Amino acid sequence: MKDTYKTITKPSEETLFKDRNSKFFGYAFPVNSEEDVKLRLEELRKLHHTARHHCYAWQLGTENIRFRANDDGEPSNSAGQPIYGQIQAFDVTNVLVVSVRYFGGTKLGVGGLINAYRSSAQLALEASDIIEKTIDVQFKLSFGYDLMNKVQRVIKEKNLEIVNQKLELACEYTIAVRKSEADAIFSIFESIYQLKIKKL
Repeated sequence: MKDTYKTITKPSEETLFKDRNSKFFGYAFPVNSEEDVKLRLEELRKLHHTARHHCYAWQLGTENIRFRANDDGEPSNSAGQPIYGQIQAFDVTNVLVVSVRYFGGTKLGVGGLINAYRSSAQLALEASDIIEKTIDVQFKLSFGYDLMNKVQRVIKEKNLEIVNQKLELACEYTIAVRKSEADAIFSIFESIYQLKIKKL
């Protein structure tokens, strides 16, 4: 079972690809929602308000993948698709790649555009910090204080991450577990008398 994915940790440096006086500024951003995508595109439109085309592609999700490619006025499939092709080539997700074009006076033709947008996206991703993350499942644990040591021992032994904790009359932990280990961890906690575990 594949339970890792690749993404980027922070926005890339701005990159520049030139072809016959046309300039293509490339950017890659980490995104977690379509709202993030919109905000990043608005920022770039302000930054490059005289540019003619802001072409982009994004992909979100690790298991249910959503993606979009946008040519922003360039000939159909000459910009967004080549950019998305690079997202796939680098095997990254939760990412937005944008190439901003300033027209240099010479038409590049569809082949030239495909090459330029692909190269611009490639440069942006090469300038990014790509890391591998695990696909995690979250569980909610509810238990009394008398079980605290037992619970902490399992968390420590299995190197689990506590995402959230509420310590009131009873204890509530939200833990993140690597997907491939989720069933085994669930069984361990389920076997602890008087502890309730629920998948979120």
